[in-house]
Amino acid sequence: MSFYKLYDFLRDLQENNNKEWMDANRKQYHEIRDWYIEWLDKINQKLSDTDPEYYDTPGKKAINRINNNLLYHPNKPTYKDHFGAGLDQKSKQGDFYIHLGTSESFIAGGYWKPNNKILKSIREAIDYNGEDFLKIINKKSFKATFGDLIDTDEKLTTSPKGFSQDHPHIDLLRYKTYAVEHRLTQKEVMQGDFEKKLITVYKEMLPFRRYLNEAVTV
Repeated sequence: MSFYKLYDFLRDLQENNNKEWMDANRKQYHEIRDWYIEWLDKINQKLSDTDPEYYDTPGKKAINRINNNLLYHPNKPTYKDHFGAGLDQKSKQGDFYIHLGTSESFIAGGYWKPNNKILKSIREAIDYNGEDFLKIINKKSFKATFGDLIDTDEKLTTSPKGFSQDHPHIDLLRYKTYAVEHRLTQKEVMQGDFEKKLITVYKEMLPFRRYLNEAVTV
């Protein structure tokens, strides 16, 4: 099994996104899913060896369901066009997310559209020591790896409640998502040094994720 077959399966699924096709190809789906879980287990161990504070997240816990939630999103296709997994996944904290799909592949981390309580905690941390956060996200290697924070087009145009318009970190406080991503091509994923690259990205993202997780838990 390999990432070649994973991407091939996803392409076929994208062209036949219905339960009938999945039922007919469920054996292949489970073979690929099981292989991917084994790969995640290996990455889980490597990240644990890399980071003393890493939260053990076995592949079965890390992998996301391939079914879309049609109850809340009835217009979405039956199945997702990607395999997603969240490692270093401690309860209520931002995980290290791996997304491998036909339309896009990337590594991401942080908090995607968090609830109001978490959002308030992050903004309070930036209010208290935003300079530390700026040092992390403005670091040259961080910028080269991730660019800017993900902009979901939902940034506030005014100041958040409780913060003045002339706050020194007002631009950061306007975000409603605090996350970054590193884009991948399918070719990069299928190359032999992908695991090494993934660990490098994890280490580069770690101060960013630790800052946010501490803001949410303290």
